[in-house]
Amino acid sequence: MTRTTNARLAGFMFLFYIATGIAGMILFDQASKGEEVTARLASIAAHTPQMGLSFMFALLAIFNALILGLALYALTRDEDSDLALLALTCRLVEGAVNAVPAIAILALLSVAMGPATAAAPDVAAAKAIGALLLKVQGWSVTVGATVFAVGSTLYSYLFLQARSVPTWLARLGILSSVLLVVTVPLAGLGLIKGAMAGFFTWLPMLVFELTLALWLLIKGVRPTSRPSRTRPLTEEVAT
Repeated sequence: MTRTTNARLAGFMFLFYIATGIAGMILFDQASKGEEVTARLASIAAHTPQMGLSFMFALLAIFNALILGLALYALTRDEDSDLALLALTCRLVEGAVNAVPAIAILALLSVAMGPATAAAPDVAAAKAIGALLLKVQGWSVTVGATVFAVGSTLYSYLFLQARSVPTWLARLGILSSVLLVVTVPLAGLGLIKGAMAGFFTWLPMLVFELTLALWLLIKGVRPTSRPSRTRPLTEEVAT
């Protein structure tokens, strides 16, 4: 594909990834309301259609990460193919980690539909399994978001070096990505708490990705005039 096509694909995938990710999160939260694990499992059992849609959005997240990573790799590999490949690998790992919540949703549905006719020991076991699966959702977000942030840092750095997008936008990408690299693991360890803290941590990244998406869709990327940093000088002379 051409650079223009890859730029538009990347811009669209940024918006689609954000929209489907938020929609899936909202559906899951609505379907699993409750303070206690038992209440949340009962809510899941009563909202199977919503959980089914949440599962579909979780599946989409896998392919969103892969397609977006490939489009960004195509836009940055001419600047430094090694770093671009490392960034793509981060996106591939992110996509693999995104499979964990999808599997956990199916497992939660299975556990939630079982305790109604089960004996007391089985109910206790289902409660313990349900609690673990709900925690897995949060753990997978921590791991996936950290890998995502590292990949985003690399892509933003390559955009900055190539000057293929505005310098201020690439720098915003680096700053917002590094912020997540630092804060997401700390939040996973419980050292950073609170919904507002999470909101302000992710807000710069949201602004960056929305702005970059629109820029790629409307303006595309500037062509790079200098040779790739990983190509030998003799090869450049020969061409």
